[in-house]
Parts: sequence; structure tokens; C-alpha cells
Amino acid sequence: MTPAALVRLTAPACGQPPLPSPATWQHGHVTPATHSTLFPHGTGSSPYSAPPSGADAVLEGLDPEQREVATALRGPVCVLAGAGTGKTRAITHRIAYGVRAGILQPSTVLAVTFTNRAAGEMRGRLRQLGAAGVQARTFHSAALRQLQYFWPKAVGGSMPRIVDRKIKLIADAAAACRLRLDRGELRDATAEIEWAKVTQTVPTDYAAAAAKAGRASPRDPAEIAQLYSVYEDLKRDRSVIDFEDVLLLTIAILQDRHDIAEQVRAQYQHFVVDEYQDVSPLQQRLLELWLGERDNLCVVGDASQTIYSFTGATPDHLLDFRTRHPGATVVKLVRDYRSTPQVVHLANGLLAQARGRAADHRLELISQRPAGPEPGYTEYTDEPAEAEGAARRISELMTTGIPASEIAILFRTNSQSETYEQALADAGIPYQLRGAERFFDRPEVRKAGVALRGAARFGGNDSLLDDAVDLPSQVRAVLSGEGWTPQPPAGSGAVRERWESLAALVNLAHDFTAAKPQATLGDLVAELDERANAQHAPTVQGVTLASLHSAKGLEWDVVFLVGVAEGMMPITYAKTDEQIEEERRLLYVGVTRAREHLHVSWSLTRSPGGRPNRRPSRFLHGLRPGSTATAGRTAAGGPGGVERGFTSTPDAVPRRTQRTPARCRVCGRTLTDAGEMKLMRCEDCPSDMDEGLYERLREWRADQAQRSGQPAFCVFTDKTLMAIAEAVPDDDGELARIPGVGVRKLNRYGADVLALCAGQELGEDDKSD
Repeated sequence: MTPAALVRLTAPACGQPPLPSPATWQHGHVTPATHSTLFPHGTGSSPYSAPPSGADAVLEGLDPEQREVATALRGPVCVLAGAGTGKTRAITHRIAYGVRAGILQPSTVLAVTFTNRAAGEMRGRLRQLGAAGVQARTFHSAALRQLQYFWPKAVGGSMPRIVDRKIKLIADAAAACRLRLDRGELRDATAEIEWAKVTQTVPTDYAAAAAKAGRASPRDPAEIAQLYSVYEDLKRDRSVIDFEDVLLLTIAILQDRHDIAEQVRAQYQHFVVDEYQDVSPLQQRLLELWLGERDNLCVVGDASQTIYSFTGATPDHLLDFRTRHPGATVVKLVRDYRSTPQVVHLANGLLAQARGRAADHRLELISQRPAGPEPGYTEYTDEPAEAEGAARRISELMTTGIPASEIAILFRTNSQSETYEQALADAGIPYQLRGAERFFDRPEVRKAGVALRGAARFGGNDSLLDDAVDLPSQVRAVLSGEGWTPQPPAGSGAVRERWESLAALVNLAHDFTAAKPQATLGDLVAELDERANAQHAPTVQGVTLASLHSAKGLEWDVVFLVGVAEGMMPITYAKTDEQIEEERRLLYVGVTRAREHLHVSWSLTRSPGGRPNRRPSRFLHGLRPGSTATAGRTAAGGPGGVERGFTSTPDAVPRRTQRTPARCRVCGRTLTDAGEMKLMRCEDCPSDMDEGLYERLREWRADQAQRSGQPAFCVFTDKTLMAIAEAVPDDDGELARIPGVGVRKLNRYGADVLALCAGQELGEDDKSD
């Protein structure tokens, strides 16, 4: 029996009191989401500027594929979005365009993503686009609000308390099972139970399911199954639930109470799911129940960024979307606005060697940025030398004007962090460790918030503020009493981390004042409260140290990928082909975090004097200088563009059309003008056109137009004839690749055109009718 099935739905199916209106339950007695003016925003737009003037203005600045996403507001839509291609921009503009055009009502849209930060960023962007009121939440947040609201009606009484950290409960379950688990084993057992629950695996089926999935169980699978079962019993006895239960119980209510399911569906009629490649079977089931029989669903994802399969995430839902929704519109975003061509080339090269289903659907990125430096590859004798080398190079980059906050060191495991922390501290370089305690949960930040709130309320009587002339100086004065100083303390450790937290608040005050010169200390406190509610931390002015998993969704000007050696990348315990390929995707995610500078390094041994038996990662074969090339593969995912579903019958074969990002064959620039796209070059780039062939083609076209009684441009336009005369195709395939030559014209005129290109003369009998 699944935990969801333990819910007893005792309310009668009929004779119930009238249902509250959707507006009544939408917020479920939880404070409505607020939107900070300081949330991250798209490049080139100010978060403080006025919203676009109308629906059409929302579309300005979108590339052709992003515009397709924004205007595809009916039926199922699948957006395959490569790294750095502006997927968040596309989907937020889609929602905003629908709202501003009057097609979507804000309160009927639910946008779902995977982190509170991403949801907060989405709400901020939507507010700036004039689409406030749209719900943007995580799966758990959306489910929890519904569970809180409907529990009294569906089950009765108060909803059980949610345990913040299940590890203590699992420790109690282990003791009841007489299992001795150290802290590491407890952590691993917790992960196994979480995996079982999100894959909807009950305790009795755990051993078989784990074996089928190729999971390396931390203990004997029978022991984990027993631990899982006792853990569920303890939760029931203590009247508590965990975060996975939030989804399970919401699913149970929606499945068993059709009236409640219909009420939810009446409220939410349009769904957007970001990072769809990370959806678990449990989340997919909840999404299906939200949708019902409808298909107003837009999903966004990239199978090549699936790096959380160990938690139950699977790209199958993304890759099977067209199968489940034959009429779906599929849009591919491949224009990379984040990284230079050199970084993109390495990223594409990594996936070109990949295998498996996700690799079969990979997207080949096309950089839209100017050329930058080639990625650097460095081999070190040992890990301390590698860390010192990275610190030395970072110091050099900072002297050129690159801020520390735009630099990141990314590693495979958190245990690698300490060496780099020490190297940066020794070099006097500030840093922040991502993935540690959440910013607003840190004790020093909480105390600072109390101090700032008190100063805002009673500042007129606070001698600390006597000499403070503006908001930043007020904040500095207040935080000086909490341990902030103009200069950072020496060394690393807790004292330095405390200072970095306070310094981040000081920097935030400067940014806030620059955006709102008249802002008061009270305004800043309100801003901090909003950020704390959304867990949106300010940027600490230091180099970011992060694992590759925690770097997902972030980007920096400079990225150091360290420890890229066999045994670490791929990690030693990755044994199966699927696990190896996920390690490759993890490295791909790391590469695509870099905007301009990318440094890849590895060491021959862990400690100084150790045996140098390490070697560079197999993933770098054929990519780093001096290594053996591996045969590449064509991206099966194809170029960017649009595929529209053929919806006349469910079993019909989808009709495929593509809009391909065109690039000048001379200079490589992306082409957007229709005429240039037909020529396949910029107007001002040198032409190698065969003038004689061009004139023969014009004469032939005039004759064809006269024969058919239609204008000459209906046969071929001038630009198409110029493109033919420049390319001089040898066969049907080459001719078909020229824009303006479709299947119909190829069949009708192809023989004539190829004959002219070959220098042949056409007789009256040879000319097409």
C-alpha cells in the first residue's frame, strides 16, 4: 500500500456544501507571493523600467524561435531549449504575451519549476512584463497549497506536520530495525527512500526496483526495504509527513475526489513546466491530474542536461512528449546567447561523442556571441598544485577587471572544495561556497535583519546613524555593530564566512540605492523580507565554489572546471553506460556555465609526492590538444526551428517544417534578413557568383514565366537565382538546400537548373513545362 493510499477520504461524495470560488482557495490562506524589483532579469533590460506598452511590444527583441514559443498559446507545446538559448525569456514572454493579448487570464496560469529561486525569478520577470498575478511555483509549493486548502474537506481535521529533515526519523527507524548506520549511511539511506517514493515504489517492491534501475544500494536491499517500511510506520504513528508525501497525498485526493479535481482544473487552465527533463514519475502523475483531459500545456527542457536521475528524474517524459501529444508544436532553441563560439564548440564536441537516447535528441548549439579565447587545458602534478594554479590565474584575471563574483570553480564532489577554499584564502581572494546553508538562514544574516529592522523603526534615536548621510552609510553603520568591517578578515573559516554574508548585505544596499535613490532603510528592510520569503540571496562579491550539480542554472564570465580526470569525471562509481553518459552530461552542464573564459584542469595525483597514476578524463579525447579524436555524430535533434503537429487524427504522422537559424557562409554571422537568408551570406560580404550562369538562369526563368503565364518571381526570385549562381549545385540534394527551392519547385524545375549549372544548353524539348 502506498503512503498516498493511507489517506481516508471520509467526506460524502454528495450533499456537500457549495464549493468556494477558485479565487477563495487560490492562496490557501498563505501570504500571496510578492515580487522583488531586484530579481535577476534578462540581458539588456532594466528591472526598473516600465512594462512593455502592449502585447506586440512583449514580442520585441525575441529571435524567430523564441517568438514561435511566445505566440504558440493553444494546445500542447514542447520547447527543446539548449543551454544559454534564452528558455526562461521565451516562456515568460509567452505567458506575458498571452496575458497582455487577453488570451490568458493571469489567475488561470500555473508555471511550475524546480527551485524557489527559479520560481522567484520567473515571477519577477512576469511582473516586469506586466503579467503580475500568474502563479509561478515549485511542484512541492503548488501541491502544498492545494493540500493545505483541501485537507479539512477531503480528510478532516488538521493536516499533519511536515518534517523538515527526515534523517532523524530514519535514524529512529534504523534503531527500531537494529541497524547500525553512521551519518554517511543515514544520508544515503535517506536518498534511497526519497528515490523510492518519487518513483512510486513501495517498500515491498524496493529491492526489485533498485536492481532494475541499477542502483548501488548503501546496504543490503532487504535492509533498506525494512528501513523504508518502518520509517513509514513511524511517520504514521507520530502524525507527520515528509515532502514526498505532499505530492503523494495531493495525488491521492485528486484521484479519489473528482469534485476537488474539477475545482482545481477550473482554477488552473494553462500550465507551463520548466526543466521538464528533471520531472519524476510522481511529479508527472500530479501534472496529469492537474491537466485532466485538456492539453493546454507547454513544457521546456533539454535532455542533454539531465543530471538528476539518481533522484528519480527522467528525460523520458520530455522525449515522449510528441508520442503522448501527436498534435504538439515542437520548437527548438539552439541560438546560444551565453557562450562564445569557442566554448560552444567544446560543448557540442562533448555531446557529439555521447551515446544513448538523450544523445539521440541532442541539440547542436550555435553561438551568437563574438569570438573569445580558446578553452585552456592544464595538467598539474597534484591537487594542491591544481588549486594554487587556479587561484593564481584568478588573481591575474581579477587584475584585468573581471570581478570575483563573475568567476566560478566547479568540481564533481563537495569534498574537493576544501583545497580550493584554502588556496583562495592564501591568495587573499574572497569566495563563497554554493550549496551550503541558505543565505537567509545563516545566523549572522538573521541577526543583521533584526538590527536593520530596529534601526528602521527607531533610527532617529540611534547614535550609530548620526553621521550616516545616505542608505548605504546607514547600513554600514548598523552592520558594523554585527561584525562588518571595511576590510575582510584574514584567512578562511567561520569568521570570513560571517563577514562575506554581511558584506553581501552592504553591497545590496548600494545596488538598491542606485536603482531607487530615494529609498529608505524601511524600504530596504521590506526588500530583504521579500527576498527571504523567496530565498533569493544577493550576490556575494567573491569567487563561487560549487559542485557541478549545484551550478545548474547559473553562469559566469569565467569558469574553472577542476579535477577533470578519470575516477572523478566520470566518477569511480559510475559503472553502467547510462551512468557514464550522465557524467558526460554533467561535464556538459559545467562547460556551458562559462560565458567567455573556460579553464579545464586535472592533476596526476591527489597529494604531493603521490604516485602519478591519474589520466585526463575520457570525455576530453579528441577535444583537448594532443588527444586522439573520436568520431563525431550528427545532432539527431536537428537545427533550431518549429515542428507543428498534424492533428486531423490521433494516429497521423506529424507534419514537419523547420525554421533553421541561417549563418553567412562567408563570415559566419547569423542572418535574420529574408533576402540575406536566401543568399546564405550578408549583403556586404564578397560574392563568388557565376555571372554568366546568373544571366542564363534569368533568361530561362523569363521563358518559364511566359510559358506558365505568371510573374517571373513566382518561378524563382532574384535572390534565389543569385544563391544558385553562387552555390552552383551538382545534384538535387545541393539544390534542395538553397532557400527558396522547395520540393515542388525542385520536382518541376530541378532538371533544368542542374543542367544549366553543368553548362549544358537547353533545347526547346528539354525545357520544363
